[in-house]
Amino acid sequence: MTIGKFRNHFINLLEDLYPIEELKSFFYLLAEKYLNLSRINIALQLNNELTHEDQSSFYQAVDRLSNHEPIQYILGETEFFGVPLIVNKQVLIPRPETEELVSWIIEDVDKKKATILDIGTGSGCIAISLAKKLNNAVVSAIDISNRAIEVAKKNTLINNINIEFSRVDLLNFEDNSTLQHKWKSKFDIIVSNPPYVRMKEKKLMQLNVIDHEPDIALFVNDDDPLLFYRKISELSKRYLKHNGTLYLEINEYLGVEMEKMLNEAGFKHVELKKDMFGKNRMLKCWQYEKTR
Repeated sequence: MTIGKFRNHFINLLEDLYPIEELKSFFYLLAEKYLNLSRINIALQLNNELTHEDQSSFYQAVDRLSNHEPIQYILGETEFFGVPLIVNKQVLIPRPETEELVSWIIEDVDKKKATILDIGTGSGCIAISLAKKLNNAVVSAIDISNRAIEVAKKNTLINNINIEFSRVDLLNFEDNSTLQHKWKSKFDIIVSNPPYVRMKEKKLMQLNVIDHEPDIALFVNDDDPLLFYRKISELSKRYLKHNGTLYLEINEYLGVEMEKMLNEAGFKHVELKKDMFGKNRMLKCWQYEKTR
């Protein structure tokens, strides 16, 4: 079967599950991986025959897409803030909204030297992006999952970046004597995109997220949706410099509750910021009375 005919066949097999334009995008991404062909090259080679081996690779992808598996996991890679990343089911797929959080930090820090801690690093997308864009930054990152840290370490090698990783249970960080030794010098910036989707919001999410991405990185109990943020604020009070800044990605529905919790924890000037969709998706705050 020619590439052109197989492309149409691929779309026909999945058109009941995905929009046509999305399927075209899937095909071109898979073609780049399996055939090493760009979209332009495919257009020039539509009449070329696909080998049975290449067709088999596409059919395996069709099976996984039929099961609503994210295309990023099928490819085994994605891009975040212009940075190539390995991704698998051990880590959350980075979102465009998180790129906005990274951009906000970069705008604030500019070219100043900064020490940064990324809490709940997952694939390492935030930590690696900041380390690449801020040449003078010294970046550390923590996660509860050893498997996630393994992925993040591979991503540092791909991007030729040096980041110090530690396995830390955020909910029990007080007992970690290793951190107290490592982090004698406090951080200029602490950033986190922790689990913040309440279980009652799960029914609003797509199957590709619910069925395939790690629950531990997404969901929090309805009765205590700010659990991780409280722990982050406690850790930040201990390890953030007096004039340091805390940046957080948050649940769009809990901006007011977040501001109240952080104020009560002693943080000042909580600044909410909307994402590209007009939702309160991120915030920053300080531990002292900062003059704007």
